[in-house]
Amino acid sequence: MSSGGHGGRRRAKKHEEEEHENHERWMVSYADMLTLLFVLFVVLFAMSQVDKEKFAALASGLSESLGGPITVMPASSPEGEVLDGLPGAIDIASAIVPEETVEQAEVDAAAAQAALAEAQQVAAEARAEYQELSQVRERIEAALAAAGHAGAARFEIDERGLVVHIVADQVLFDAEQAVLRPEGRQILDAIAPTLRDLPNALGVEGHANHLPVTPGGPWPSNWELSAYRATTVVRYLTTDGVPGTRMVANGYSDTRPLVPPSDPNSITVNRRVDVVVLSDASAEAKDLLPGLDAGTTDAGTPQEDTHG
Repeated sequence: MSSGGHGGRRRAKKHEEEEHENHERWMVSYADMLTLLFVLFVVLFAMSQVDKEKFAALASGLSESLGGPITVMPASSPEGEVLDGLPGAIDIASAIVPEETVEQAEVDAAAAQAALAEAQQVAAEARAEYQELSQVRERIEAALAAAGHAGAARFEIDERGLVVHIVADQVLFDAEQAVLRPEGRQILDAIAPTLRDLPNALGVEGHANHLPVTPGGPWPSNWELSAYRATTVVRYLTTDGVPGTRMVANGYSDTRPLVPPSDPNSITVNRRVDVVVLSDASAEAKDLLPGLDAGTTDAGTPQEDTHG
């Protein structure tokens, strides 16, 4: 009879094994990737197959909507025969040009043509207006010469119209006076018939030289003197039959000299009355008048004297 130990038979220790790591998990991802690639190639292959009937219907629809024949380069691939049965050529390049671009080009061309025509019309209007004002100038010059006062006025055509510069000192008025001299009345009598027959409005402008008025005299300044001379001329022209409703009087003192004060003739040249035959042309045509008058010379030079 065998005997056992005091504690009996020892229990054998349970061997605990560690879990092994699975080194083949990459095959799952690899298989997924291959599946996706396969699906991709299937889709691409399906897309590469052209449905002849649907393609022909699409081409016909495009041709009708774009309103013209369409040209497509012949394909060298096996699918090129799909295009053989199409009703017409498809010009893709011209078909995709936006309609707005063509319309804008036409609008721009029309606008440029209209602007050119308008510029030509304005230039023709300016030339015609300049010709009419030049004829008025010639009539006034002839009237002054016939009255024995040739050279008593200077002429220019600017954006306002025909400007007749009449020297005031010893022709229209004495120094610091606003009463017409006999010579002044003769000059106005000579030009009045021409002014009376014109349809144009008239501006009468009084001017003074740079010399101040005599302190304590009848005029506070050259402003009052120049304005009163202008109104005196307007009143006299109305007695010669020029409608007063066509005239307006303004005084400018010495602010608009014909020559600078340093000029020896400034005393007599700048003391004057201007009669302006106002142009009734368009504003654009008026702007061209000074350029047309460039290069012309004055009809005469004002008479000189020694009065201040």
